[in-house]
Amino acid sequence: MADSIASRYTYTLDSSLESVNRVEQAAEQIAQKAGLNEDAVFQVSMAVREAAVNAVLHGNAYDAQKKITASFENTGNALIIRIADQGKGLDITQLTDPRTPENLLSGSGRGIFLIRSFMDEVHFKQLHPGTELTLIKHFTSAPRGM
Repeated sequence: MADSIASRYTYTLDSSLESVNRVEQAAEQIAQKAGLNEDAVFQVSMAVREAAVNAVLHGNAYDAQKKITASFENTGNALIIRIADQGKGLDITQLTDPRTPENLLSGSGRGIFLIRSFMDEVHFKQLHPGTELTLIKHFTSAPRGM
């Protein structure tokens, strides 16, 4: 990692699809700069996109008064990404499994499943108001700086 100093970037954005695109682009660039391979860059950017969509759509319900925050940190051992909304909060016990027969044709409910599939660790935190998802992708070799 450049100069052995952890790097961190934080963005505060409107509850819009444009913000989702900006967060996804930032994730892709940061994952590339960290030296992740092409597959891992794709996984990180897609997981971040899903988390940002959930924050904008389900968390903040496109409320123009509410913001989402996205922070990206390269610790030297992993990328740690936090996506937070200002909504009513997420009860993870109410999430359905998109692989069950009754949910296979559902138009939603796959985002958290995909996030968990693409990242090494996923943690949920209630903020009152809001929810914060922490997404972690561990490095398998020495990373580069952000």
